[in-house]
Amino acid sequence: MSLFDGIYPFYPQKRKAAVFDVSTIIVVVVFLTLACSFLLITPGIRGRARLYWTLRVLLSLAMGAVIVVVQFTGDWQSGWVRANTSYKSFSPALVSAEVGLHVGLAGVNITLLGAPVQQLNETIDYNEFFSWGLGADYEQSYVAGLQKGLPSPILYVAEKFRARSPCGVQGQYRSAGHYASITLWVAFCTWLLSNVLLSTPALVYGGYSLLLTAAFLLISLLSFATVRTALSCPIRLGPAALHTAYGGSFWLTLAVGLLCLLAGVAVVLLHRFEPDLLKTFFDVRGEPAAECREVIEECREVIEECREGTEGCRSPAPPSGGPAPCALCPGTLQREASPAPPPELAAKGQSRSSC
Repeated sequence: MSLFDGIYPFYPQKRKAAVFDVSTIIVVVVFLTLACSFLLITPGIRGRARLYWTLRVLLSLAMGAVIVVVQFTGDWQSGWVRANTSYKSFSPALVSAEVGLHVGLAGVNITLLGAPVQQLNETIDYNEFFSWGLGADYEQSYVAGLQKGLPSPILYVAEKFRARSPCGVQGQYRSAGHYASITLWVAFCTWLLSNVLLSTPALVYGGYSLLLTAAFLLISLLSFATVRTALSCPIRLGPAALHTAYGGSFWLTLAVGLLCLLAGVAVVLLHRFEPDLLKTFFDVRGEPAAECREVIEECREVIEECREGTEGCRSPAPPSGGPAPCALCPGTLQREASPAPPPELAAKGQSRSSC
């Protein structure tokens, strides 16, 4: 039990990291555990299939990890500025500090780092998160910051994102982040579907699912990019201005979207022009009955070609102790109940034991 509704007043409060937080670390650990678990199976796979299997698993897990991780990162847009600005309200004292702005899908993270850190007999190192996600109240977070007495630069930047601000950027960022998050979760579902389909003989549908995943990833980027087309509200700290640009999460999502697009196109094209190579890479075999029918048809075609090519053949009597000069003459085929298949078909039939 603790006083003040679970708050320990004599200890520093938890702060959200500018880029990574606990949710991001949990997602990364989960996917790394899955990757290590799958890699433990690789010694039991023989031949080239081991390399193909490892490549497929690692690429697929990397795609899924990025799709989930960018939901919780806070660097879809980032910006830094170094300025001499006031530290406290109603105080003429100025400090030299770096002010950082990191915008994510669920909120904004504002940092203040002194240069040097120790100024005015205080440690200037702040990192505050203001959320506008589902179930969060941005105004309440801002009021809590006022009550804690946060430095003026942090409150000034946070005020720009208030719903009552004339800038009106909170509604734009909140809507863009909301729709981008929805499309990212849909992309995660299609990614799961593609993994299931690529483990079945219907490989082309797995390629279509990868194309669908890429489409949703690109749509999420377009949803968030609409904020950049809106009129920007200037954030000035003294003579300097804070400008933002697309951050690491945005470009990482774009890279994964293009990777899914290339993978989907490759699967569809290989299914169209090189189906055997595609089945070899994914270690998928067709139905045994269909393979048996193919072997039988090929055997019949070869026998017909042999009959047509040896028409009118008159085999002389074989020499003593020697084979017949023409083993596939019509007369020989009529005498033999089951002619032996050619060597290439015999080898092919041995590889398909199910027939």
